[in-house]
Amino acid sequence: MAESVELPGRLAILPFRNKVLLPGAFIRIRCTSHTSVKLVEQELWQREEKGLIGILPVRDVAEMTSMDSVLPQGVGSDSGERSSKVQINTSDAHTVDGKSHPEVIHWHKRGVAARALHLSRGVEKPSGRVTYIVVLEGLCRFNVEELSTRGPYYTAKISPLEMTKAEMEQVEQDPEFVTLSRQFKATATELISVLEQKQKTGGRIKVLLETLPLHKLADIFVASFEMSLEEQLSMLDSVDPKVRLSKATELVDRHLQSIRVAEKITQKVEGQLSKSQKEFLLRQQMRAIKEELGDNDDDEDDLVALERKMQSAGMPSNIWKHAQRELRRLKKMQPQQPGYNSSRVYLELLADLPWQKASEEQELDLKAAKDHLDSDHYGLVKVKQRIIEYLAVRKLKPDARGPVLCFVGPPGVGKTSLASSIAAALGRKFVRISLGGVKDEADIRGHRRTYIGSMPGRLIDGLKRVGVCNPVMLLDEIDKTGSDVRGDPASALLEVLDPEQNKSFNDHYLNVPYDLSKVIFVATANRAQPIPPPLLDRMEVIELPGYTAEEKLRIAMQHLIPRVLDQHGLSSEYLQIPEAMVKLVIQRYTREAGVRNLERNLAALARAAAVRVAEQEQAVSVSNDVQKLASPLLDNRLAEGAEMEMEVLPMGVNNHEMSNTFKISSLLVVDEAMLEKILGPPRFDDQEAADRVATPGVSVGLVWTSFGGEVQFVEATAMVGNGELHLTGQLGDVIKESAQIALTWVRARAADLKLAAAKETNLLQGRDIHIHFPAGAVPKDGPSAGVTLVTALVSLFSQKSVRADTAMTGEMTLRGLVLPVGGIKDKILAAHRHGIKRVILPERNLKDLVEVPASVLSSLEILLAKRMEDVLEHAFDGGSPWRQHSKL
Repeated sequence: MAESVELPGRLAILPFRNKVLLPGAFIRIRCTSHTSVKLVEQELWQREEKGLIGILPVRDVAEMTSMDSVLPQGVGSDSGERSSKVQINTSDAHTVDGKSHPEVIHWHKRGVAARALHLSRGVEKPSGRVTYIVVLEGLCRFNVEELSTRGPYYTAKISPLEMTKAEMEQVEQDPEFVTLSRQFKATATELISVLEQKQKTGGRIKVLLETLPLHKLADIFVASFEMSLEEQLSMLDSVDPKVRLSKATELVDRHLQSIRVAEKITQKVEGQLSKSQKEFLLRQQMRAIKEELGDNDDDEDDLVALERKMQSAGMPSNIWKHAQRELRRLKKMQPQQPGYNSSRVYLELLADLPWQKASEEQELDLKAAKDHLDSDHYGLVKVKQRIIEYLAVRKLKPDARGPVLCFVGPPGVGKTSLASSIAAALGRKFVRISLGGVKDEADIRGHRRTYIGSMPGRLIDGLKRVGVCNPVMLLDEIDKTGSDVRGDPASALLEVLDPEQNKSFNDHYLNVPYDLSKVIFVATANRAQPIPPPLLDRMEVIELPGYTAEEKLRIAMQHLIPRVLDQHGLSSEYLQIPEAMVKLVIQRYTREAGVRNLERNLAALARAAAVRVAEQEQAVSVSNDVQKLASPLLDNRLAEGAEMEMEVLPMGVNNHEMSNTFKISSLLVVDEAMLEKILGPPRFDDQEAADRVATPGVSVGLVWTSFGGEVQFVEATAMVGNGELHLTGQLGDVIKESAQIALTWVRARAADLKLAAAKETNLLQGRDIHIHFPAGAVPKDGPSAGVTLVTALVSLFSQKSVRADTAMTGEMTLRGLVLPVGGIKDKILAAHRHGIKRVILPERNLKDLVEVPASVLSSLEILLAKRMEDVLEHAFDGGSPWRQHSKL
């Protein structure tokens, strides 16, 4: 640091755009513009060591371009100095390359005189432009009195701001200055110590701290920090040494604190790393100590226990190599590392899966299996026969790849329990996989391990839970899987249910092939239509229709009533439900294909009996210590003339007698009055069809739904209008077209059927037809209502009522042919439940009657129809009187 110099009255000004030079600081600049080159040549290069220039901070509105673009080019002419005053913080018009444009420059009022310590000159090629590299040292502060231009650059009239030696000595005696000096020196010393430890430097700074005055050293320290322009200008404006020391102490302390925070973060990270390394070293030492002592307990080492478990899992060789690779990777990881837990869970899954473990099948006894099926399920003769055939093939060829059985039928007919019966007959474990509402393919194939929260698919998880590789796996509600952006689970099941592919089923989470060929798959569905055709092709569909009233009665007496009594803590000694009452429940309170609602109604009767029994038991328990005079034992004592005293009798004396009395008095036998009191008024009536068909224009049809067969009434009426057809009842497109075809056929045959005069064949002249399907909240569609619609329209136009005991089903063509339909068994059972006596069927559905129970057929009159005229002949009482007039 040079000694203080005496400043001239005027200095050439080199503006520093958005930058401040403080006294004692050094800066290196490269001058390339015409203005800065001229200033360096005239003020520094020619004067050598005597040259001084002023560094004045300036700020502009535009972005800073480069360090030497500090002056507008070409100010004035190249003639001598022109003393035009330039006010600070004003705008001047300057010319650039001969063109004039205004530029706003904000000059700072105070600057620093600087001396050149090093100058080097260069020439750019190929332009030949001269450039200078200048190293400047800040000397002292000055104040700008006025600005003027000298040739291409500025000059300023200045006044020095530094204190004289006498003034400085007086300030140094000030107690406040002494205190600030100590604070600054202490903070600076601490900063130097931190920098010495961090960078192994600081010797030169220590020398400066001991030799230079503190008020000058404050500028040097602050100049080396990263600060904003406003803080630099504030430091430049601090002429008072006390203010300067105060600001410098604050800036040095802030820099020191930022260094400490950075060191604290670094030490924390290094400490965590060193902690992990320390734990690893201690674990290795502990393992070595245990080996030396012979006290190596494998059970305490989780990884060793996991490895032993994996060795006993019986994995195939290729999968074992994959598991060993993953285990070696896990051993190299620390528990705190990300991915450690996921790898360990994955290996535990590999160890838990039953690769070779299988349940031993017992010797298959077909007679015992048949008896087991008969005891668990009443009826279902065809279904049970198919299961016995399936088991017989398994007995003759245990490794046979049998078909995948798919039980299709309405709810409550025993589909799920049939699958568990197959497992019991084979002696295998049973696992149920619910597919209802599954829309994500990952539920079948699993998630990939790269995802957070990934897990195996339901099939692999089910095998892990059941613990054997050959269970009977039920895929329940397979028709209720959906598809969306997450994939199609039904398509993923194609690989599962294909015996040629499931030998190497690939779960995304497992990521190794797993053999599913030993699993016996059984599926259930309410309908076969929603199942995709490729998936349906891999299964053998076995339909389970609804039960008849007789079958429901036998099921209730043999299965439902004992189960309901047991579930409610009752027995036949407390509640008895006669067969006649069960028949009434079936006829009046349930009309379903299955038996779930029947079981619910029986449970309601059991609950009513449970309330009565519980109330009586409470009344008896209040006085069971002191017996009443009604006790038989006390009656005998009174007869003998014994003296009556307060005597506590033990319960064991007459417990048997009391229990018998209690049981007899609490027996509840259900009768018709009690049935109506508990279950409410009857919900269904056999007279419903007769009441609704009493009016012309109404016919009775049979439809099929996912809940079994149902009876559907079709109502037609006419009104004044313009010959339009109105359809209501939430109908689909197919049934709407059937209604249009039916109306067309009736209009075409109006004269032949004597529905209108020979010359007046337009039945819709001046009137509209409205056809309604009741129960509008239930969607209706399908090609089986054609004959029902025609019958309703003929009844409307002829004003003759359809027979109330007759129901019909079938589709028709435009020429009057009756076409066959599906679901015959379900529809006939529905007619039987509703008390229908006559059923009209298409002639080509005669082959489907073999599936209908003989007891149902014996109670119904089946009428076959080939053409629409046959249907009309059977539908109306006394036959069709207009059949002879038909031309067909």
